[in-house]
Amino acid sequence: MDLYLRQARASAAERRAVDAVLGPPESGWDGGRRRVEKDGRAAHGGHAARSRRHLLLPALHAAQGRVGWISEGALNYICQRLTVPPAEAYGVASFYGLFSLRRRAPNVVHVCDDVVCRVRGGLALCDEMAKALGPAGSKGKRGATWLRSPCLGLCEQAPAALVIKAGPSPVERAIGAADSAGLLDALEAEPARPPAPRLPQFGEAGLRLLRRIGHLDPSSLDDYRAKGGYAALRRALELGPEGVVREVIDSKLMGRGGAAFPTGRKWDAVAKAPARPHYLVCNADESEPGTFKDRVLMEEDPFALLEAMTIAGFATGCETGYLYVRGEYPLAAERLAHAITTARVRGLLGDDVMDHGFRFEVELRRGAGAYICGEETALFNSIEGYRGEPRNKPPFPVASGLFSKPTLINNVETLVNVLDVVLESGPGFAKLGTEGSTGTKLFCVSGHVAQPGLYEVPFGTTLEALLHGAGGVPGGRRLKAVLLGGAAGSFVTPEELPVPLTFESTRAIGASLGSGVVVALDDSVDLLDLALRIAAFFRDESCGQCVPCRVGTVRQEEALLRIARKRTLGTTHDEAALLREIGQVMRDASICGLGQTAASAIESAVTKLGLLDGGRP
Repeated sequence: MDLYLRQARASAAERRAVDAVLGPPESGWDGGRRRVEKDGRAAHGGHAARSRRHLLLPALHAAQGRVGWISEGALNYICQRLTVPPAEAYGVASFYGLFSLRRRAPNVVHVCDDVVCRVRGGLALCDEMAKALGPAGSKGKRGATWLRSPCLGLCEQAPAALVIKAGPSPVERAIGAADSAGLLDALEAEPARPPAPRLPQFGEAGLRLLRRIGHLDPSSLDDYRAKGGYAALRRALELGPEGVVREVIDSKLMGRGGAAFPTGRKWDAVAKAPARPHYLVCNADESEPGTFKDRVLMEEDPFALLEAMTIAGFATGCETGYLYVRGEYPLAAERLAHAITTARVRGLLGDDVMDHGFRFEVELRRGAGAYICGEETALFNSIEGYRGEPRNKPPFPVASGLFSKPTLINNVETLVNVLDVVLESGPGFAKLGTEGSTGTKLFCVSGHVAQPGLYEVPFGTTLEALLHGAGGVPGGRRLKAVLLGGAAGSFVTPEELPVPLTFESTRAIGASLGSGVVVALDDSVDLLDLALRIAAFFRDESCGQCVPCRVGTVRQEEALLRIARKRTLGTTHDEAALLREIGQVMRDASICGLGQTAASAIESAVTKLGLLDGGRP
């Protein structure tokens, strides 16, 4: 079954916005003016247009950015331009949280009420916005509306908001330490650019991934090169592709996105894959609640990421790289776009990188508000212009990934580590950290700490030492728990603080490092409310493709709601048994990591913190 939008017409403004992304139409068959002498007897451009389906997401962004929503006319025009069935395009557009298929005010404020902002003034901010603009999602006053949002990746500056203003020159600004007066002012005038984040460890010796941040103009390639930039690429060209892969294997570098897969094995598999072409994908869709490390790297050191991607492309035979940036990170996308253009002009991207005869290009793609697109195969579908739903594995991405070709996919932190691996050698890199967790790790410390922010420490540093370095719990309050690894992670008790922060040590206590989230929670926190928010997050973000996750996340939230409202089915212990059973089914039968970890934090709160007994004393 298909949708028929034949009577819907895009406005001139919408057409111009879409054409700015896709180029002007070439015939009446792809949305242009029909000319009988050219179009009357033969169809043109069908196959060529379908081959550009990967531009569907950028075209949808353009249409929404112009008028504030995706109208039927704009959707119809995009479908004509790309030869995509309207039902499929509607399915894609409706998949993403930042897109709207209903008319709404052109100016929208997204206010975070997720885990960190929830305990740092986010709920009060939501109440103030409701008084000023009406209920969330209402028609709105002042030509604006507001919406509650999952984590915006500004956790060290909580509470956070994202202001989006549609128009000929759309404006998007992420705002930290937000208040209602400032947000209302941002709707009336041009929102101020956010100040550069000040690292709590600024100026400390021993920083590696963060050593340039605060000392560097992110827009200046010359400044980056003056501080050692592109020395690693030159060294990689001397080593050759096989030499670079060997160093990455010898470094024992583990993926920093949460799965902790050996990076060298992945690179080696892609480099040896016989099918061509190979693709590189940088997963910068950092959506785990409490995470902001990749945002800081992209905003403040964008050329480092491009250099690392170029090395990865060279080593594994990839000529094209896709950099998929979270939709809620407008500043990161802007600075990366500038860096890509600058690098291309200066011969650091293109057909002859550094006059060495190898080709590498980077294309920037922006997500649109879907946590599931952090899963690698869902991200491939999103880039290709489909709904961001995970694929079955096998085949694995190293054999069949983006466009069904061998694909190397790493996250931002993993790639930036490669610069030091190449410069120091693999064994030199492996000397830092522990045997099973080499190098340093970025931790996103937020919540109830005196100095929230991004911290870099060697693997093996204890959680207790990390929190002490962040100033501990302020105001004389007692630490109740730490959420380690984000919403997909687990709660850690105060007694477990001496745990070394390594992949192996956290597994030993039934936790995981995940994406490096460390949310400190003092004794004022309502744990049941927090658990309900985590359950609601997974219910909202489940893509709905597989039954265990689609149904399980709903049933998990329902059980917690019954407990909160004291309307249990049987006793509280019966509900606890049901929660355990739901969690087990999701772990065993869900198609991807979202469903497999959707119960982790809640189960740890029940077993470790006495959630269903009123919490720990």
